[in-house]
Amino acid sequence: MNHKVFVYGTLKRNEPNHHWLTNPEHGIGKFITEGTTKTKYPLIIGTKYNIPFLLYSPGDGHYVRGEVYEVDDTMLSKLDILEDHPNYYVREIDDIIVNKSESSDRETVKCWVYFLKNFRPDLLSKEQFENYSSMGSHGLRYLE
Repeated sequence: MNHKVFVYGTLKRNEPNHHWLTNPEHGIGKFITEGTTKTKYPLIIGTKYNIPFLLYSPGDGHYVRGEVYEVDDTMLSKLDILEDHPNYYVREIDDIIVNKSESSDRETVKCWVYFLKNFRPDLLSKEQFENYSSMGSHGLRYLE
C-alpha cells in the first residue's frame, strides 16, 4: 500500500459507492482517518444524477471534510476508471489535515484528490458544501 487518497463524496463510508473501496477484486483500500482539505474548495452537487464534484478553484468554498484511505496500485487504477481520470476528473496531490494517531495534534499529509478542473463558471454559483452526504438535508440523493 503506497498511495493515500482523500475521498469527499460517494466513496466515503455509508455512501453509495463505498463498496468500490472494499471490493477485494479492485485491490486493497484501507480506511486511515478522517481529514479536511488544507485549502478551501467548492464542493457542489450537480447533474441530473446529483453527483458531488470538488471544483478546482482553490480559495473558494469551504475546507472540505472527507476520509483518507491507503490504497495499492490496483485500487488506484480502479478508482481512476471510476472517476474517468484524466478525461473527466483529474487526480492531483493535495494537502489534507488529519489527526495524528492517539493524540489531538494535527498533521498535514499528501493525498491524491479527484478534482473537476474543466467546469462551467456558473457551477461556482451552486450551493457549496463542507461535508457531503447523499442523504443530506439538501434533498439531492445520489442516483446511479
